[in-house]
Order: sequence, then C-alpha cells, then structure tokens
Amino acid sequence: MDFNGLFSNFGELTTTGLTQGAIYALVALGYTLVYGVLRLINFAHSEVFIAGAFAAIWTWNGFGLDQNSQVSGVGSILFYLLVAMIVAAIASAGTATVIERVAYRPLRKRNAPPLAFLITAIGASIAISEAFGIWTRRLPEGAPSLVSSKPLFHLFGVPIDSVQLLTIGAALLMMVLLDLFINRSRTGRGIRAVAQDANTAALMGVNKDRIILMVFITGGAMAGVAGLLYDVRIQTLTYSVGFLLGLKAFTAAVLGGIGNLRGALIGGLLLGVVENYAAGLFGSQWKDFAAFAVLVVLLMFRPTGLLGESLGRARA
Repeated sequence: MDFNGLFSNFGELTTTGLTQGAIYALVALGYTLVYGVLRLINFAHSEVFIAGAFAAIWTWNGFGLDQNSQVSGVGSILFYLLVAMIVAAIASAGTATVIERVAYRPLRKRNAPPLAFLITAIGASIAISEAFGIWTRRLPEGAPSLVSSKPLFHLFGVPIDSVQLLTIGAALLMMVLLDLFINRSRTGRGIRAVAQDANTAALMGVNKDRIILMVFITGGAMAGVAGLLYDVRIQTLTYSVGFLLGLKAFTAAVLGGIGNLRGALIGGLLLGVVENYAAGLFGSQWKDFAAFAVLVVLLMFRPTGLLGESLGRARA
C-alpha cells in the first residue's frame, strides 16, 4: 500500500474522482428515475448513454471536426458544445423512448413477471451495443479537443482545469434542474404520484403511460449530457465502454439510495472519489475492484443506501 502516493496526490485524486463521479451521477439519475417509478432495473440505460456519446461525436464530425481538430475562441467552443449537448440529449432520449415503447411497454400490458423485464433489459442492452459495434466496425471514435486541459487556477495547491470545471458544473446544474422539475412541475408531481402508487394516481387522472414515457425521456436526456461530458474528458469512445460505466453508475445509484435523485448525485461523486483513492493507494489495477467492494460493504450495514428515500416520498 502506497500511503505516500495517496497523501502526496490527495488533491489531484480528489478532483479527478469528482470529475469522473459527476459522469457516473448523471447516468445514475436514469437508473434511479426508472426504478423509482417502475421498480425496474433498466440495464439498457448504459446503451442510452452510448447513443448520446456517439451522437455528440458525429455532430462534431458534421461540422468538419475530428480528433485532430483544435478549436479556438470561447464563442466557437460554446457553440459546438451546446449544439452537441442538444443533439446528444435528443439522441439518448429517443433511444430511451424506443426501449420503453418496444421492449417494456408490451410487457407491462401483459402484466409480465419482473424476471421478464430483467431479461428484456439485458437483451436490449446487448442488441443496441452490438448495433453500435457493427456501425462503427468496432473501431474507436475520436472527439475533437474543444476544452483545454491546462490548469486555470490552483485550489489549495491543486490544479483545476476547464474540463473538470465543465464536468462537475454541468452535472450539478443538471441535477438542480432535474430536482426542480421533479418537485415543482406538474409533470414532476405526476412522476412522484405514480412512483408512490400508480393505481391511485391513475384513478386521480394521471396518465400512467405518459408519465412513464417522460421518466425514460428525462433519464435519457441526462445520460446524453453525460455522454457529451465523457467525450470531452476522455476524447476516445468505443461501442463497449458503456458496459462498465453503466455498472458503476448503477452502483452509484444504489450507494446513494436507489430511487433517490439526490442520492444518485452523492453516490456518483462518492464512487468516483473512492475508486481514485484506491488507485492511488493500491494501484490503478484495483480501481474497479474498489468501486464494487465499497458497494458490498455499504449494503452490509445500510441496505437502503446512504439516503434511502424513494422517489415517491421525495420532497423539495
């Protein structure tokens, strides 16, 4: 165990962990939304993330940008980021909509058992992943260098760059907007009502199918933004990267309390930090092991996660 390496790089490991954890958190929001309403683990959500990530890269390609392109000027950078974010969110939301309509809705109409949903989710995940693999010929796609990774300033001696600020700031902003949407809007009240008691909500005039579709669309949009941030941070994307990232995002949702929106954010940030600390202490090969080991240990003592409040009982 390299304690000297951990303490000497503590600040950088923390900021890097928070940056990665912010991406986990955005993807985890989709898992926790769907589970909070349907009590369904949507394992196809990792491919919803991939759809947004590829859509962002292909949008930049449409503007003539590739992995070797350098973009200068704040206005140009913001334009490319904003357009790609919108396209990524739409692509992921559209993918989530297709999954809900084609894979899950027919099962709900037939009152299928939970195991059927689980198998369908896994099948949809593999099918979409393989479709992207065929489309890209299983080759990596490169993203242009839009945001500089050079340090902007130092915080307590730790260098902070534009990518870290963008990733963490965007995740926090999206979380705040989602929290306001769920707790303050009419649709959000419908989502909480269906999450608490779907049959009673339907008797009171809530369109359950419409609400469920909105849940998938909202979670998909969050995953699309996460895909964009992943492209900006990593700058290389493969069709299979969603599998492990999706598992970690699901782990983050469980850590925070599955079905709890704010818990998903906390769980994601915590997971990113813990796995980076483990990499600094034991070596990078222990990074993934530590992420899931923390989940097992936490659930032994707190099975409901850190916050443990369901979406149906959430309050503003």
